[in-house]
Amino acid sequence: MSTNVLRTPDGWWAVRNERAVRIETKAVTTAELLADRAAVQEAAASGERGTPVADLVALPPVTTPCRVVAQMVNYRSHAKDSGFTGDIPPTFFRKASGSVSGPHDTIVRPTHVNFLDYEVELGLVMGATLPVGTVVEEQDLPSYVAGLVLTNDVSARDVQLTKTQFYESKSYPTFTPTGPYLALLEPEDFDRLIDLRLRLSVNGVTRQDRTLADMIVRPAQALTLLARFQTLDPGDLLLTGTPGGTALKAPPKPVEKIAALLPPALKWKAFFNGQAKNPLYLRDGDLVTASIATPDGRIDLGEQRTAVGAAT
Repeated sequence: MSTNVLRTPDGWWAVRNERAVRIETKAVTTAELLADRAAVQEAAASGERGTPVADLVALPPVTTPCRVVAQMVNYRSHAKDSGFTGDIPPTFFRKASGSVSGPHDTIVRPTHVNFLDYEVELGLVMGATLPVGTVVEEQDLPSYVAGLVLTNDVSARDVQLTKTQFYESKSYPTFTPTGPYLALLEPEDFDRLIDLRLRLSVNGVTRQDRTLADMIVRPAQALTLLARFQTLDPGDLLLTGTPGGTALKAPPKPVEKIAALLPPALKWKAFFNGQAKNPLYLRDGDLVTASIATPDGRIDLGEQRTAVGAAT
């Protein structure tokens, strides 16, 4: 069964039944912790009563700097929302690791961003080096992936679309809330990935709700494709895409055809004038709640509660 690990300003903790036992380790980084699994297992098996999780301040369980890589349009429902038809080529992009923030930190909207979007995503945390040229089969996943984290790929859509710039639009500080838990998996847990359900709500209203059965390129294939050109190391993070239900959706076909006839400046002005009427984009003061878990709780990555606020 998976073991949930929490990181706080005081160190690392193994979580069991809403209580946490300190892990006796010198590890500072996620990679160092993954190299000290014996200490994690000892804390998890301890009979110590521990400290209530609610009394601890959760930091992101993925320490930085690290590589943060993400998959684009990797759920069928998201592809439909985005106007894609037919086969979708697997596509990756990078995020700055400076965007990684805690599971309860405020998402800070830059003052020039007006169309702020959310994307709940399952994050894979690497436990071993993935060299260029590696082929990963389903049965190989436990050899490379140490665990899972809950993430939110926050996106500045007005930057992303007008500049066709993923890196900037998704890399502002606080744009990758991560945690609360790093769920360290046992080999048999990987068979349950398909049952994981991703949920995200804004102010208590559900926006996203899908399982990994909706995923197009699953983790083993994604790692194989990524390894064609990218090495990953222990502690690196791969975000595996988001389900449908984001604020941004493709315009209807007639509108899209008309917009294609306009000069770029007029096209984007018309598009964002229409988007301004969309109530789903995040506003200052909103509360975003996200979770990922199997129905039986065998794997449960915890819950994020992140408020949205403007930069000061």
